[in-house]
Amino acid sequence: MSQRQWRTGMCSAVLAVVGVIVQPTGATATGPGPGTVLAWGANGQGQLGDGTTTGRLTPVQVLGIDEITAVAAGESTGYAMAWGAVQAWGDNSHNELGDGTTTDRLTPVQVSDLVDVVAVGAGAHNGYAVRSDGTAWAWGENSDGAVGDGTTINRSTPVQVSDLTDVIAVAGGMHTGYAVRSDGTAWAWGFNNAGQLGDGTTTDSSTPVQVSNLTQVRAIAGGVYRGYALRDDGTVWAWGSNSFGALGDGTTTDSLTPVPVSGLTQIIAIAAGSNSGYALRSDGTVWAWGYNYVGQLGDGTTTNSSTPVQVSGLTRVAAIAAGAYTGYALRRDGTVRAWGSNAGGALGDGTNTNRPTPAQVTGLSGVSEIAGGGLSGYAVH
Repeated sequence: MSQRQWRTGMCSAVLAVVGVIVQPTGATATGPGPGTVLAWGANGQGQLGDGTTTGRLTPVQVLGIDEITAVAAGESTGYAMAWGAVQAWGDNSHNELGDGTTTDRLTPVQVSDLVDVVAVGAGAHNGYAVRSDGTAWAWGENSDGAVGDGTTINRSTPVQVSDLTDVIAVAGGMHTGYAVRSDGTAWAWGFNNAGQLGDGTTTDSSTPVQVSNLTQVRAIAGGVYRGYALRDDGTVWAWGSNSFGALGDGTTTDSLTPVPVSGLTQIIAIAAGSNSGYALRSDGTVWAWGYNYVGQLGDGTTTNSSTPVQVSGLTRVAAIAAGAYTGYALRRDGTVRAWGSNAGGALGDGTNTNRPTPAQVTGLSGVSEIAGGGLSGYAVH
């Protein structure tokens, strides 16, 4: 099987990654210690970071790290940022850990040669970071240019993304990277089979190209062959593959340039699953659209929706994240809810039962950050 055929076969089984993290109000840290990371779900490559490859139906502590301020996750890899450095653990078959090897790690190791990091993101098989000088850095799988350094050579340690300055946020999709600059423009690089670079073409690019017709962007996220952007006016825009209505514009037609997600206003954060989008409104409600086979839209059904529907029973939400087929919400009281696929224990509720409406992740309180991996969840105390 060719590499391209492998990717196509896997496209519905990988994740996309968070666009922005919103701090909860009124939550105080409790539990194992300040800035520790807990994880749950699938663990076949050590992505829970607890020293084992045993899946967990409820959260366990990632070993050996604390004072963490941000987390991100790839398909089977976890990332955490503290004091300007990045730690990584789990799958390393495509150099996702950035430690100069292809050896999986069951506990965190430091990503090599990264200092002064202020933001971290992840794609399916890539890590991304922003340094305090506004440069973007990437590592991992690069056959379609997802590292953004002008080559298609996998990178086992971080390299600078070409020609990007004044970067404030990064994210990744499936073999595609995304960035927001301080001037409000959005940029993308890598695989472009369905227009996920948003530049009006389906031509891959190993260096960043500007996403067309987008201004005043404040956050960005990547799904499987699509991108999402949140603008300062509270609207959400999407481009690329529209399988299952994942662009949220009321159609299933792919778009090579951004289109508005229907009916969304006053949005403050976005996230992306494999073929589903998520948005958090300023009133603390969560909205979702696209693929819903296992209830990942959280509206009590398994019916796909090409326009946003409200996730049932969620209020006072402070941050959102997504795994491949799972949604996550951090409430302002510091607890976490999850819905959708519970394969591998991705919901963290002690069962393997899928949930079409949110269930509480067991034993978590005082949480300040969340992230979703392929079939795993992450939280920072």
